[in-house]
Amino acid sequence: MSEHAGVTAPDAPFHYQRHQGKRTQWVAFGAALLLGIFLLDMTIGPGQLGLGQVLNTLLSPDEAGIKSRFIVWDIRLPVALMAILVGAALGGAGALMQTILNNPLAEPFTLGVSHAAAFGAALAIAFGTSLLPWEWAQGYIITLNAFVFACLSALVIFLVSRMRGATQETMILTGIAILFVFSALNAMLQFAASAETLQQIVFWAMGSLGRATWPKVGVAAALLALACALLWRSAWRLTALRMGDEAAEAMGVNVTRIRLVVLMLSSLLAAVAVAFVGIIGFVGLVGPHMARMLLGEDQRFFLPGSMLFGAILLTVAEILSKTIIPGVLLPIGITTSLIGVPFFVFLLVVVRRRSAA
Repeated sequence: MSEHAGVTAPDAPFHYQRHQGKRTQWVAFGAALLLGIFLLDMTIGPGQLGLGQVLNTLLSPDEAGIKSRFIVWDIRLPVALMAILVGAALGGAGALMQTILNNPLAEPFTLGVSHAAAFGAALAIAFGTSLLPWEWAQGYIITLNAFVFACLSALVIFLVSRMRGATQETMILTGIAILFVFSALNAMLQFAASAETLQQIVFWAMGSLGRATWPKVGVAAALLALACALLWRSAWRLTALRMGDEAAEAMGVNVTRIRLVVLMLSSLLAAVAVAFVGIIGFVGLVGPHMARMLLGEDQRFFLPGSMLFGAILLTVAEILSKTIIPGVLLPIGITTSLIGVPFFVFLLVVVRRRSAA
């Protein structure tokens, strides 16, 4: 009877099912945690609504008072839902980039994709300039500009990754170069903009969920659902990709095609987040690392887990942005950096200790 890592062959299915069960439990725990902090987020604000009032207004809006209904449905709920959607988009984008580039430091912020999208959006804010000539596109000029520039920067990274002799360090350095280039272009754009436009660009770039509206929530939810549907069909291909290009090709995976498609999808997720909320760092880095530690590399669990933990992180950041300084709403980008840096260092220490054990 053969053995592998202390598990006999007849017992392997049992241990596999138990392992899958633990992953499912972690996902269920994350979903319950997200629901809890979502409700906590809904209770925090100048309106001073308790949890009971919030639940009653959410479940029975017709029976609630006009004030409660306005605060919950028109002000707090769109912001809370946008935090979940944007956090999920950033977590998913980071997980995808780390998978296809085989680099744990890859995410929209560190690879410059967010800054490229920010430049496209700032271009629309400052001059109303769009790269797309169609008349219907003018109503979505900020989002579409952000998407186009995000895709361009992601395409550059992809082309560099296909060059002979390209390494993980080469791709990271390319991303850093893109980050600095578009940071400089953003600075130049701010220098040339008027005082009023400059204020809008700077405030927008810091990240804010306060501009969330129901139409924006609907667009973000639709695009995230579309990306999830496409990615679910490619989960096994992405899992095979983690075994190496040669192993994935031997299993019938078109490595070049899947990398290009997934890079475009991750750019779409990053562009939506930047266009609606602004530049937000560390969510796309920390969320996937949490998912990887708890759920492993199986993309059926890793991708949903990354989105789930990304949504949790951004919702927690939203709560802290309203409570760190009483009466002041901090930009969400500042809050994510404040909590993201120490948390990421903590994750690195835990991983290193596990590796040394």
